[in-house]
Amino acid sequence: MIRIVIAEDQELLLEAMGNLLNLEEDIEVVGQAGNGEEALTLVRNLMPDVCIMDIEMPEKTGLEAAEELQRTNCKVIILTTFARPGYFKRAMKADVRGYLLKDNPSEELASSIRSIMDGKRIYSEELMDEDSAEENVNQLAKESTQSNKTGLVKNYLSSIMDKMKLPTG
Repeated sequence: MIRIVIAEDQELLLEAMGNLLNLEEDIEVVGQAGNGEEALTLVRNLMPDVCIMDIEMPEKTGLEAAEELQRTNCKVIILTTFARPGYFKRAMKADVRGYLLKDNPSEELASSIRSIMDGKRIYSEELMDEDSAEENVNQLAKESTQSNKTGLVKNYLSSIMDKMKLPTG
């Protein structure tokens, strides 16, 4: 069972996400927070596998909370409505495993959670700014080569590079 904490300051969205994810057989929402500070407390107390966070919340943003959670075993997924300059780069520095759009279908979120639990990283192309995307894709490519990951990771990175028209190698 994949244990999840969700942090979202819009209560209706928080409840809807929690209810939809709880419908999945292998996912259990163990905590819900209305801000980044509450999320940190829940993660420390409940030790979930994944924390899904809105990027902009009161008291502590999703990025600030992700930076603090970097030293835990909890994988962080950031959800946002739109790209802002510098956010993607900051998310990468905080070791965020997923950086996704809120308007994706719930099935896609559940699938992303499973993929992230399998060791993958998932980033919505629409949220990447060009400079950071190129830098981080190249870094991920180096890491995957160094750690002898399967061909799937290399294919995935090559696909991203092709879509972004970046040089491979």
